[in-house]
Amino acid sequence: MKKKWAMAALLAFSGLPVLAQSGGFRGDEPPPPPNKQESGYRGTVDARHTSIATAKRMKTNAWITLDGHIEKKVGNDKYFFRDATGTVLLEIKGDKWNGQEVTPKDLVSISGRLLKDRHGTHISVGRILKQ
Repeated sequence: MKKKWAMAALLAFSGLPVLAQSGGFRGDEPPPPPNKQESGYRGTVDARHTSIATAKRMKTNAWITLDGHIEKKVGNDKYFFRDATGTVLLEIKGDKWNGQEVTPKDLVSISGRLLKDRHGTHISVGRILKQ
């Protein structure tokens, strides 16, 4: 009797989605040239959209949203991000990818906290959305 219940439970739960998330950055494609930079936002607005040039003039701890391209991975959870006005360093923890796979050609919208320290300006990403 126990075997039947165990088998029924196994069959019932085998159709559930896997809870582990994958995704992340794939750097095997070159980004588009700066003059071909796409812009625009195709989602819900939850923060003020700005450019990298404007963000670098803002105060630390500001919550910002940027649209652009992740160019390459430069360290553990560290990436270079570019829009039409410049580049900035991003910190994206593994759980923020939400299963999305992103390449340098993909336009993404990132929202996060602007941080400034002696090493320069970077953004701790709280949300990433592939456009």
